[in-house]
Amino acid sequence: MTVRIGLVGKANTGKTTFWNSATLQEAEMSNYPFTTKTPNVGTAFVVAPCICREMGVKDDPVNSKCLDGFRYVPVELVDLPGLIIGASEGKGLGNQFLSVASQSDALIHVVDASGSIDEEGRIADPGTGDPVKDFEEIEGELVAWYVKIIEKNRDKMVKLLKSVNPVRALAEPLNGMRIRESDVDTALRRSALDAAAFESWTSSQLWKFTGALREVSKPTLILANKMDLPGATKNYGRLRDANSDLIVAPASAESELALRRAEQAGLIKYNPTAESFHILDERSLTPAQRSALQLIQRLVLKEFMRTGVQFALNVTVFKLLRMNVVYPVYDVEKLSDKHRHVLPDAHLLPDGNTVKDMALQIHTELAKGLLYAVDARMKLRLPADYVLKDRDVLSVVSARRKLS
Repeated sequence: MTVRIGLVGKANTGKTTFWNSATLQEAEMSNYPFTTKTPNVGTAFVVAPCICREMGVKDDPVNSKCLDGFRYVPVELVDLPGLIIGASEGKGLGNQFLSVASQSDALIHVVDASGSIDEEGRIADPGTGDPVKDFEEIEGELVAWYVKIIEKNRDKMVKLLKSVNPVRALAEPLNGMRIRESDVDTALRRSALDAAAFESWTSSQLWKFTGALREVSKPTLILANKMDLPGATKNYGRLRDANSDLIVAPASAESELALRRAEQAGLIKYNPTAESFHILDERSLTPAQRSALQLIQRLVLKEFMRTGVQFALNVTVFKLLRMNVVYPVYDVEKLSDKHRHVLPDAHLLPDGNTVKDMALQIHTELAKGLLYAVDARMKLRLPADYVLKDRDVLSVVSARRKLS
């Protein structure tokens, strides 16, 4: 299953700019509310050191790509319509937005750190908006949406309580929101509530549980965007102080997009994982292009070492979702698939997943006939319940091996 990251936040915070810079697509960007009327779905990449150098091979990726020894693993990135107060009740494009957001594995909450938007997401004078309040309002709408979904499924949950364990009774109707039983169990413990007593929960208890469930089921990174604008640094500090339990990452999505476009045009050499860019031919730059690159260097890279876009994606997947990169192969000697592609695939799997989980991701039939796996480094047999580690290179041995 592909990892899905949703971009949330008010209008005009830079969500679509972030999406464009990460996917190199061309979604419309404008400074009026609800430019994004339907979700934009594209492929972005998270980046990790590739296993090819350690294994001493020249790889030939299929489901991902390798550049300069770094493996770029695809994830799904969804740019959602901007939220406003009342979105959980359908105001604006709220219902459409929240139903898609609920199907994400994690969220990047984009905030205009320069304070250049008002409460409705309209462009305002820099410094007049309040990024901390913007974040709190949208978070409140997300929790309100969760409450609405649970209330909608209350009868189904109560009925399930009579036939299955309480945690499953609450989790099963929420499967479509990518909520697992483990999420429900953790939220119950955090809110000190008994699922068996669900029918008698007060409204305040429901909100307490729902708030915990929202945090557990959709880990969130706060992206303090527009850090190249005046006043953003101060607000970035305020966001961090007000949300000490969350990761707040400084960013300039517009700078990242400019660098990606310049790299595409052959003007610069730029790797999103790097902390600098290299101009390939000074004479090919117009005065405006040269000035723009100098501003990015001075206001963004010099101050924050990065634009923050790739950093945000990596932190979301590897730290918040605790994903490992695992490399399945068919031939443990050649480290290839049946078509002789060397280290063909890199899969993202949650910490705690096993060989069986990896087999399921490759092909359900492969998992049905699973016998064991072979570690490509040590050539040791590993049982189906072996817990995978980051950078494992394994061959799955199955009674239905022809599918691998």
